[in-house]
Amino acid sequence: MGYLRWIVILFCFLGMVACHQDVPHFRIGVAQCSDDSWRHKMNDEILREAMFYDGVAVEIRSAGDDNRKQAEDVRYFMDKGVDLLIISANEAAPMTPVVEEAYQKGIPVILIDRKILSDKYTAYIGADNYEIGRAVGNYIASSLQGKGNVVELTGLGGATPAMERHQGFMAAISNFPDIKLIDKADAAWESGPAEVEMDSMLCRHPKIDAVYAHNDRIAPGAYRAAKKVGREKEMLFVGIDALPGKGNGLELVLDSVLNATFIYPTNGDKVMQLAMNILEKKPYPRETVMNTAVVDHTNAHVMQLQTTHISELDQKIETLNGRIGGYLSRVATQQVVMYGGLVILLLVAGLLLVVYKSLRSKNRLNRELSEQKKQLEEQRDKLEGQRDKLEEQRDQLIQLSHQLEEATHAKLVFFTNISHDFRTPLTLVADPVEHLLADKTLDGDQHRMLMLIQRNVNILLRLVNQILDFRKYENGMMEYTPVPVDILSSFEGWNESFLAAARKKHIHFSFDKMADTDYHTLADVEKLERIYFNLLSNAFKFTPENGKVTVRLSPLTKEDGRWIRFTVANTGSMISVEHIRNIFDRFYRIDMHHAGSGIGLALVKAFVELHKGTISVESDEKQGTIFTVDLPMQTCEVTVSVDSPLFSSIGASVSSALNNAQVAEEEEPEKDYDSSKPSVLIIDDNADIRSYVYSLLHTDYTVIEAADGSDGIRKAMKYVPDLIISDVMMPGIDGIECCRRLKSELQTCHIPVILLTACSLDEQRIQGYDGGADSYISKPFSSQLLLARVRNLIDSHRRLKQFFGDGQTLVKEDVCDMDKNFVEKFKSLLDAKLGDSNLNVEDLGKDMGLSRVQLYRKIKSLTNYSPNELLRIARLKKAASLLASSDMTVAEIGYEVGFSSPSYFTKCYKEQFGESPTDFLKRRG
Repeated sequence: MGYLRWIVILFCFLGMVACHQDVPHFRIGVAQCSDDSWRHKMNDEILREAMFYDGVAVEIRSAGDDNRKQAEDVRYFMDKGVDLLIISANEAAPMTPVVEEAYQKGIPVILIDRKILSDKYTAYIGADNYEIGRAVGNYIASSLQGKGNVVELTGLGGATPAMERHQGFMAAISNFPDIKLIDKADAAWESGPAEVEMDSMLCRHPKIDAVYAHNDRIAPGAYRAAKKVGREKEMLFVGIDALPGKGNGLELVLDSVLNATFIYPTNGDKVMQLAMNILEKKPYPRETVMNTAVVDHTNAHVMQLQTTHISELDQKIETLNGRIGGYLSRVATQQVVMYGGLVILLLVAGLLLVVYKSLRSKNRLNRELSEQKKQLEEQRDKLEGQRDKLEEQRDQLIQLSHQLEEATHAKLVFFTNISHDFRTPLTLVADPVEHLLADKTLDGDQHRMLMLIQRNVNILLRLVNQILDFRKYENGMMEYTPVPVDILSSFEGWNESFLAAARKKHIHFSFDKMADTDYHTLADVEKLERIYFNLLSNAFKFTPENGKVTVRLSPLTKEDGRWIRFTVANTGSMISVEHIRNIFDRFYRIDMHHAGSGIGLALVKAFVELHKGTISVESDEKQGTIFTVDLPMQTCEVTVSVDSPLFSSIGASVSSALNNAQVAEEEEPEKDYDSSKPSVLIIDDNADIRSYVYSLLHTDYTVIEAADGSDGIRKAMKYVPDLIISDVMMPGIDGIECCRRLKSELQTCHIPVILLTACSLDEQRIQGYDGGADSYISKPFSSQLLLARVRNLIDSHRRLKQFFGDGQTLVKEDVCDMDKNFVEKFKSLLDAKLGDSNLNVEDLGKDMGLSRVQLYRKIKSLTNYSPNELLRIARLKKAASLLASSDMTVAEIGYEVGFSSPSYFTKCYKEQFGESPTDFLKRRG
């Protein structure tokens, strides 16, 4: 019986639905001011939205920009007895009387797009023309980088959109003293008048940087006028409407006629929805303001795809609307079948539910038994597996020593083979580069680039030779060619190659020798030179600025005869006992922060042993690191010094490469800080990488360089750059730790960081991103990729500045919590001390826990405003609120918000809002 009762209820409901019909009848009249594509789109949207309401009749009449004709249209609708009027006034003053007449007769009036000079209307819906004008002004100022001449082509002078778009534009460019509006003309919303007026402006003004057109019909006329005289490329063209379709704003942006256009929404569907809310006595807003957005080459193509898709959907909607009527009759009969079927389905579902619960109970019991059995089997397998694992580990330990030896041998064979392959292309690179360097017509940048190539080719050749020499030593094929040599004069000559590096890093370099001692002996000069250069190069590499490097040469007497001892000592680096034991092993590196092939010191030891000598190392925190080399003295007759032809032929490649690198570092131009350009800090211990990145960026950015992580953190705190590029592998503080520290400091947490690395391991990338890195680029990197990433990150940060500066709500992922809390604290501080006329930046910085300079750079970087500008803007906004809501005088309000004099308050208020406080009070009435 219960089921029967529900079936009867369902059938009754079905009958009520089938018999119910909505029969309201409304007549709506639409009086449009003109007959352009923007109006056509709005009219289509109104008619399409009306299809969703039963019994609604809409009639649209267009006045063709004729005030008299539009007044007649309004009276026509009043005589016809429409229930509601939708009016877009051609001009405010002529249309005000007739709109008031309709309103006083009790007909609801909706104003769309344009207002009248009266508040006698029911509702208004449209875009905020003042805000659109201001958005255009900010866009042009940003595109011109705050400096340039602008001309304005307006709509009808009596139309409220034209007046408000001009006012908003002027308010925006008032914040940019170097943006000048040099001319303005009425183009009556049309392309023809715009072309005529633009011809005249081009004759009067030899330099025009931007054209502000009040709609997308005016802008093409101005463009044609500029194109006739060949000046269209030297100026920006910005319009308003952004309609899709041929000849409209979206297509003009895609065709590069317009640089940008701003969306002026039609929103005919919203107009119809507002009209129905009024007619059906539902709540409605009296003022509805639509949003706008810029359309330029970055998003025009996407919008074209979207609008094309929407247009296709609109056509489908109209087709479907015609079919819906036919389907409704079918629905009535199908509903009866559907509800009957629903009852049957409910009965079947209940039966299935009972069966399902029974099956679940059975499966649960079976699963529990199966799990218990599985656990017992796993315990048994685990015991057997542990036994097998112990046996496998034993076998692995037995084989491990054999595998290590085979792996090392395979590594050396691979390095030897590939090193032979490297020498041919390196030689083919080195020789053409030397020929190009001999060309006297090269400019400075080209010569520096070739020098960079030559230095690194020589370094590669030296590394390749090291691998080949070490392989020869391993195979017992290393040749030892002793010749007479004066070690003292050789060392003194080789020292000159390191003087430039000592001056650059401010290192105190000294060479001590025992006087009145004969240092003539037999030695292989090439190998002795490489011993000396390797040890001294390492000493300079790991010595910090203002450190010391000392070489001592002295005779030594042992039981088997006379020896020569020389030591290479440097301060500032300490090698642990664990590492000292293995430092001369092949392929051994202290840690990932010390770059190198891992065979340099192993090769040094091999060369020393070829001379029947010994090498050792000592290291502690106080003295630093000391390498000691003892060589037996052998009697000789002839002296070979570093000035001899023998030395010149043997050591040219190594000393030339080192000298070239150091001379290039000395000749590196001074990079003065230029605050007018975005700044980029480069942190890399490789001077060539810093020089190369500098050559890519210095044209568009101010480039600051740091040779290690500590110096990078210090300079980031000092300059607060717009972006940081850091190498990952650096001695001392590496790039990941440097990034982590910068992101944890209040002064620098907002700065985007790009990490450069030669390692492509995901683990290292994860560490970098966990440390706060914004991007990762692998070496060798593409210059275009680096430039694009730098540009995009700085542009993104600039958009965040706009968010902060405008006080808009920020997405959590865009800005770190530290920066959001900082800005909120600063704004709260401004609100609390707004009335203090003696408030200054020093006081604000003290309350925020920063110095005056740090506060200025932090606030400027986050909001694009200086602290004083934010303070003045806050005071003026508070003053505007008091003017609108209190009875205080202008002078009282000025003193209340912290201005020292009423005249200065009036001046600042007019600059900010475009009218004086007195004018505002008069207008408020």
